This record gives sequence, structure tokens and C-alpha cells, in this order.
Amino acid sequence: MDDEAMRRRLRILTDRAEITDLMDRYLRSLDDGVLDEEWARAFHTEDVTAEMPIGTVHGRDAVLAHVRRGMALFDRTVHLGTNAIIEVDGDRATARGAQLSTHVLADGSENVFVSAGHTEADLVRTPDGWRIAATALRVVWTQGTPPRLPDDLAAAI
Repeated sequence: MDDEAMRRRLRILTDRAEITDLMDRYLRSLDDGVLDEEWARAFHTEDVTAEMPIGTVHGRDAVLAHVRRGMALFDRTVHLGTNAIIEVDGDRATARGAQLSTHVLADGSENVFVSAGHTEADLVRTPDGWRIAATALRVVWTQGTPPRLPDDLAAAI
């Protein structure tokens, strides 16, 4: 392998590691619960599109507001992501992985709601590192008691 081929290979491996770290930190941040503007900038492009079980939103501010509303339905959570397949093409990438999310409802019942599915993401390299430009969570199965959605949120999905 010549030096140029080695540099290209190293760049792809580095990009994949950075994207894996971004996706892992994103899931962990949901459990940590610090969802502010700095959080939104650390993970998303300004024009991000996010498809979530509670609806689809466009723009970083809308994603922040929507994630806050969704996470407020739960007292405690654990989000696990695994089996990510990452394809890098220059300054763009795609990632698809499995996600298992365990939630304790915030209604005082201590009921548990589990969902499992796949996350798909389009990512772009920015001056600040890789960011999510589009994401979709496709839930495959659930178990337990789902949260009661507020009427305005339930009507939106």
C-alpha cells in the first residue's frame, strides 16, 4: 500500500471512529438529560431533519424542543446503540444501527416502556466535526406501558 492509499484508509477509519463517538455520545446525552442549545449544536446541523416516534421536525431549534418534550415523558432512561454500519464518502456519511431504549415513565407509576428499532442518519463534516444532518428512528417493537402523550403532541403524529 502506498502512502496516499494509507492516508485515505486512515482518514476513513478516523472518520468512522468520530462518527461512532458522536452517535454514542448522542444516546448517552439523552440519558444525562442536559438538553440545551449547546447540546443541539454539538450533534446537529442547523437544517437537520429528525423523524422520531413522536413526529418529524426540521431545524436544530425544533429538534431541541421536540427532544425535550419527548424526554420529559420519562423519569429515567437508558439508550443503547449497536451494530452501526457507517459508510463514509468524503465529507458525507451514512450510519445505520440498532437502538434499544428503556424508559421509566414520569407519571409516578414506575412503569417501564421499552422500544427497539433502527436508527438511520445522514452526517456531514463541518468545521466543528461530524454532525447529524438527518436522522430517523424506525421502531420495530415495543414492550410495556407507553407514555400518555399530551393531546397536542398525539395529534401531531
